[in-house]
Amino acid sequence: MAISVKLEVFEGPLDLLLHLIDKNKVDIYDIPIVEITEQYLDYIRQMEESDMNVMSEFLVMAATLLDIKCRMLLPKEVNEEGEEEDPRAELVQKLLEYKMYKYMSFELRDRQVDAERNLYREQHLPEEVASYRQPVNYEELVGDMTLNKLHEIFKSVVRKQEDKIDPIRSQYGNIEKDEIDMDVKMLYVEAYAKEHGRFSFRQLLEKQSSRMEIIVTFLIILELMKTGKITIVQENIFDDIIITARQSDKASA
Repeated sequence: MAISVKLEVFEGPLDLLLHLIDKNKVDIYDIPIVEITEQYLDYIRQMEESDMNVMSEFLVMAATLLDIKCRMLLPKEVNEEGEEEDPRAELVQKLLEYKMYKYMSFELRDRQVDAERNLYREQHLPEEVASYRQPVNYEELVGDMTLNKLHEIFKSVVRKQEDKIDPIRSQYGNIEKDEIDMDVKMLYVEAYAKEHGRFSFRQLLEKQSSRMEIIVTFLIILELMKTGKITIVQENIFDDIIITARQSDKASA
């Protein structure tokens, strides 16, 4: 007559491995992979679970244990830093993570059980107690405060608010963007150069109506000088800059 053996129910292969490690009282960082693998395979042989999806998880872990067992028999691999790699390292990391989550689930379950034991009652106060308001002693509240002191406090608060105001930015109004067409301005400067032939740079800038027009005109002068359509001469430092249009451009004008 066969002896019936009742197996414990485990939530997964990692749960079974943790059970075997605790049962054998071994260090999780130094798992005797041969012994644990044999016990794990013995459990697999005794399982009567008909659900192949569950069985497949245990079989995958069994294959993993056998792979680690084979790698333990071979010379240890060396990583890029020259250190020997432990074939059990990845499995140990998974076991530690699973153990942490398992204990966290136990803690949450205990808290849920404790929470079910707490009963709360709605607040109910007698009407005379709920409507009670503590009397206010205005003389004690005001103390030695006078109108002059209140006025001084008010002026100090106003001064602090005024100190926070930026004396420069607060004077700004609405800042509007100057819309200047670069192509139109280029045609204007080229026409001006062809018309005058030789002229002062200062004279050209004085004809501009805004700071943005001066900047754009300056950039256009640099571009015309780069393309060789004008030449620029300054005899001495800080002297006025004289601009001369090329003769071919002047003749075409």
